[in-house]
Amino acid sequence: DPEILFREYSYVTSVSPGLVRHFQEHANQLIERLSLSPRDLVVEIGSNDGSFLKFFQEDGIHVLGVDPALEVAKKAVASGVDTLPSYFTVEVAREILQDFGSARVICANNVFAHIDNLRAVVDGVYHLMSDDGVFVFEVSYLVDIVQKMLFDTVYHEHLCYHSIKPLCTFFNMVGMELFDVERIPTKGGSIRCWVRKVGHSKLVADSVQSLLDLEDELMLDKVHPFKHLLRRINAIKHQLLGLIGEIELKGQKLVGYGASATVTTLLYHFEMTDVFDFLVDDNPRKHNTYSPGKHIPVYSSDAIYERQADYVVILAWPYAEVIVQRHKKFLDQGGHFILPFPEVKVL
Repeated sequence: DPEILFREYSYVTSVSPGLVRHFQEHANQLIERLSLSPRDLVVEIGSNDGSFLKFFQEDGIHVLGVDPALEVAKKAVASGVDTLPSYFTVEVAREILQDFGSARVICANNVFAHIDNLRAVVDGVYHLMSDDGVFVFEVSYLVDIVQKMLFDTVYHEHLCYHSIKPLCTFFNMVGMELFDVERIPTKGGSIRCWVRKVGHSKLVADSVQSLLDLEDELMLDKVHPFKHLLRRINAIKHQLLGLIGEIELKGQKLVGYGASATVTTLLYHFEMTDVFDFLVDDNPRKHNTYSPGKHIPVYSSDAIYERQADYVVILAWPYAEVIVQRHKKFLDQGGHFILPFPEVKVL
């Protein structure tokens, strides 16, 4: 139910400096590639706190955000970014068209996997977008999920896992075409897709066919690569649980680093919900809360030192390098980090 998931959604983009930098680069790319001017309108679906749209405003470009999270939308408006506290639908698209005119650019960053009825949203995009406009969205890439074992990105909030072949078919059904695609590093591995209305004489970039060929080579439309993925994941699970068992026998204190939705998937699939004394996370909103299900307490990373952890398993493993750099003191004091992926390693 999106009303449960998103009306009180609390995550804000601005707490992640790396993501803000990524959006700044993306905004600059769009402005330059499309020669955007103050006459143009940029609309973002799932605009959060307006961090992305602010970079267009700095160039004098008119922007409008659409986001159903009421408190987050209020923050965006307070910061000067016009935002509709709503889901994006055909009806909302019509209202925007009437009040603001057509959009030269419509963006959707890290929201495509959350939408149950994609057809309804894309119909709205088609209705609102100008004839020379583009729809640009970023979403986790199924190829990266399979190749990099990003299985912990599979959880209830994510309803779909995307690859180029079905996306091409889908957009063709609604009078649009995917004409360019980039692989980007966000979320462990994503794609940035560029879509326009059918009828333009411009060529489709080679990047689209290259990824179609890659997906055919990996046989993503067959069950084999996913069975192989499960075997790889379970091999790491077996190795990690063996190591944890040895640490528990010595009576040493184990702590988990990370308390995100991906961590919940990892904890349950690896059967580690009863392993940790507590979890730590760098997001202040997580502090003094409890994990879903087993209610493991979550503290700030200062607790690693205050509560004298012996081993810290980096559950937020895509950020392992940053975490280790931030906590060299823990290693200097004789503590150890355990990395579960891409292979089990003790530091």
